[in-house]
Amino acid sequence: MHRRSFLQASLNAFGAMSLAELLALRARAREFAGSSARKSGNRENTALIVVWLQGGASHLETYDPKPDAPAEIRGPFGSIATAAPGVRISELLPLHAKVADRFTILRSLVHTGFCHQQGNQQMFTGHPEQILKLKPEHPDLMCIANRVRSERPRDLPAYVGVNPIPYLGSSYLGTSYEPFAVYGDPNLPTFRVDDLGQFQGDQALRISNRLSLAERFGDLNRSVESRITGEALETFQRQALKMLTSPRARAAFEIGQEDPRIRDRYGRNTWGQRCLLARRLVEAGVDLVTTSLDGPLCGRIGNWDDHAVNHHVFDAMKQRCLYFDQAVSALIEDIYARGLDKRVLVVVTGEFGRTPRITYDKDSASGLRQPGRDHWPRACSLIFAGGGLDGGRVIGSTDAHGADVVSRRVEVRDFLATIYAHLGIDAESMSLHDRTGRAFPVLPTGEAISELVI
Repeated sequence: MHRRSFLQASLNAFGAMSLAELLALRARAREFAGSSARKSGNRENTALIVVWLQGGASHLETYDPKPDAPAEIRGPFGSIATAAPGVRISELLPLHAKVADRFTILRSLVHTGFCHQQGNQQMFTGHPEQILKLKPEHPDLMCIANRVRSERPRDLPAYVGVNPIPYLGSSYLGTSYEPFAVYGDPNLPTFRVDDLGQFQGDQALRISNRLSLAERFGDLNRSVESRITGEALETFQRQALKMLTSPRARAAFEIGQEDPRIRDRYGRNTWGQRCLLARRLVEAGVDLVTTSLDGPLCGRIGNWDDHAVNHHVFDAMKQRCLYFDQAVSALIEDIYARGLDKRVLVVVTGEFGRTPRITYDKDSASGLRQPGRDHWPRACSLIFAGGGLDGGRVIGSTDAHGADVVSRRVEVRDFLATIYAHLGIDAESMSLHDRTGRAFPVLPTGEAISELVI
């Protein structure tokens, strides 16, 4: 269910499939799916931001350059030194280089998803998806964490997708655990999210009075069993009302209230402002935020899928990295400047890397022959910042061509175990039941990456 449908349902006199009933369905779902959270200090208050590069960014043009490889491998770009001693990254990321002492590069993630649906779904479910499908067979990490985090009353969504990651979903948990979806361009002066906190003053009072009246009428005709159910629903109605009338919920999305200098630092473009909105949301109390950096800033086909028929890979990377570099480096700097670096973990990745060997084909639009790189899940590079972690490190390595991992191989379940550990969720002992009642472990194997766990 998309954001607008979600809220429209909640306003229909709390009838039909209202927000309150969706909250109630979450509670009922817990009868069929156990939850477990490790209460370690304040780990249950930690947050996650995923910056997603849909299509799969080339690791050789970002975090694992190979300037000494043969010409058919290395491409036209060199590497540059960074603020982290001994760590070099692509010359396309000079602003990343300045903050490299505040993030860790993982160069050795591998999986078997050779297409985008499989890649996204393997990365966030931990299941070896091989069939191309728009939604996963099992719920993804964010939806599972959303269910765990939604157990406590709140006036903000636990999970927001600022242009959500495609091909993911809640599967048998139910759509109420999917993200509160925010579309549109936060760089536009007309951007706003009207659905949360839109009822203030007299409007909020009228809705509250209407709810109280409905409760009194409900008391007139209830059996003992239906009364228990009704009282539970009224609790969720109160929670729904809190979200609909909360000024804090509305303010979190009002990016126009941000200091103009901060907005400039992120970049006055779609990607910069998406990353800034993600920071605003976690600072306001949202636990899980994902944002996809795609669309026109990526080039003609709107993503990072740099086959030669789609993009001139090197021209595309040179252009889009101007915006990507600024937005991500600003996000990393900002979470430290605002004291969020212990609570908030930032992960920047796509679904896989790209082929080390450069391929050539005709552009599907112009017909001109151009270079490209194809899908490559055998080596994926990503970065982690914040989360209380030490920065300035590199975990794992690939061979001289960036083709295969040669040290510290990391599987997707290790990646997921690391994020669950940050969120204080004991995924190892948690199981979920599908619609037929079959039990599935959330994380049957996998160990958190020791260098990324505190």
